[in-house]
Amino acid sequence: MLGRMEEVTPQEGQRRVQQGALLVDVREQNEFDEVHAEGAQLIPLSEFEARYAELPKDRELVMICRSGARSARAGEFLKAQGYDSVVNLAGGTMAWVQDGLPSVQGGN
Repeated sequence: MLGRMEEVTPQEGQRRVQQGALLVDVREQNEFDEVHAEGAQLIPLSEFEARYAELPKDRELVMICRSGARSARAGEFLKAQGYDSVVNLAGGTMAWVQDGLPSVQGGN
């Protein structure tokens, strides 16, 4: 069902990551270097179609970008490629940071 990604709040996204889901950041490298959710794996949307196979099919994937739009597109793409367990983080990295969840700033 294209166009309807399940959305989760940042808190729910973090809970799922703690239970073994993989957080996938689809922003570009420079955005990721500024700030990203702790533990996120970067696969920029510009490289996504070439690299999506790096992602495991046997783990839930929580997609994240800056505000939630690009990650929804990437998640829909994954679903079309046969990935079953994909959700989108509502509000993206901005909401994650705003909620005070663990994040890495300045490319540390």
